[in-house]
Amino acid sequence: MTQTEIKVAESNRTLTPGKLFYNWFAANVGIMGFVFGAMIVSYHLSFFQAILASLVGALSFLIPGWVAMIGQREGVTTFKLSRAAYGINGNKLPNVIAWINMVGWLAVNIITGTLLLVSLFQVIHVKKSPLTLAIALIIFGGLVLLSGFLNETTLGKIQTWLSWLFGLLTLLILGLFLMKANWQAAINLPSGSWLSGFLPAVSIVAAGSGISWSMAAADWGAYVQPKASQAATFWQTTLGGAVPLFVLMAGGVLLSTIEPTLATTGDPFGVMYAALPSWIGVLYFLVAAGGLVPQCIISLRSARINLATIGIKVSQPVSLILHGTIIILIPVYVLFISGNFLSNFELFLGFLGICLASWVAVFLCDAVLYRTRGYRLTLMTPQSGPAYNWRGLISWLVATITGFLFTNNAIWTGPFAHGIFKNNSLGVFVAALVAVICMGIGRLIGQSQEAVVK
Repeated sequence: MTQTEIKVAESNRTLTPGKLFYNWFAANVGIMGFVFGAMIVSYHLSFFQAILASLVGALSFLIPGWVAMIGQREGVTTFKLSRAAYGINGNKLPNVIAWINMVGWLAVNIITGTLLLVSLFQVIHVKKSPLTLAIALIIFGGLVLLSGFLNETTLGKIQTWLSWLFGLLTLLILGLFLMKANWQAAINLPSGSWLSGFLPAVSIVAAGSGISWSMAAADWGAYVQPKASQAATFWQTTLGGAVPLFVLMAGGVLLSTIEPTLATTGDPFGVMYAALPSWIGVLYFLVAAGGLVPQCIISLRSARINLATIGIKVSQPVSLILHGTIIILIPVYVLFISGNFLSNFELFLGFLGICLASWVAVFLCDAVLYRTRGYRLTLMTPQSGPAYNWRGLISWLVATITGFLFTNNAIWTGPFAHGIFKNNSLGVFVAALVAVICMGIGRLIGQSQEAVVK
């Protein structure tokens, strides 16, 4: 594999940092931002704490900004760069996590689209029932599959227009929330615990936003013009994701003062729809549902490519059947068996956040400790690179396992998940911290061994 096969060709590096802002803004102007706001409120925080948690959680996009900057500097996409930290074969582990991340978010989008359609059924006075859920799932899932016949250029144009329309409608709805919000109730909310309330709220938002998106950040950064400002790439990526996410989460916090059940309901979209004037609710939810369809198709194609990097190569029809089955079975469980979207969503983010937080911590520590002079191509080339970088792999495994030991939820109880670690997602921060410590210890051991050799 030559340099041109590792690095993005100069002729393809045409993006400006400003273009990154639009790309990340469009990716995060979604109705899930309101859901994140509802989850923050569920941690029993005061209004000030909830808004601050929204801000700090949104600023987790500093991580993708950093990764994007590395991608621009090297002209290499994320999972080729991470070969240096994990080894050629060892890199397949984060590849698997990335695939799970992609498939999980696909399922979340399918569930979201289904619940949006169920809420829209209210227009024709059809109440929510197992039958209407099934019909909505068939309709939305069918739209996703049928959209597979559209090419990516068409999907991109549709997504662009829907993003602008959705963004404008969101501003209008935020204005309605500001006028309808019960400000007295919001201001009088009692303060919650900073350790067992505020930090877990931040961690769950970070897991679903900045940490989750970090795996794709260098894929965009690598296509930025080589001579463009790296600082601009960092800030445009960071702000492009953080600004819409913070605004939407703040809107979710405000909405909880109008509809207190938003933080505990199994169907947050139904509660949200009930809080809106019917005329705008219909339009808003239609645009939101439509915007999810192109995202789902593009993610399906990306999931297939990700499988290929792991070494599992399947045809497009087989990939569609495989991923389609998975992303339908998960919504069936959540919608018909569990019946609670928010609790399952938090469960997904908690588990995934631990794996991804330790991954990105190892990746960035490797970049800081060993790649300040750049990445050697031989480390990223299958024919010459080491099969395993045990320093990175062991750090990731130790950090991930430790994170789970400090985590408990509906299906798992870690032996150390007591006190401030009980019933929250602080294991995400634990995993990241342990990864940094392990990489630091690895660096010290390496330096001592070099000193002995000399």
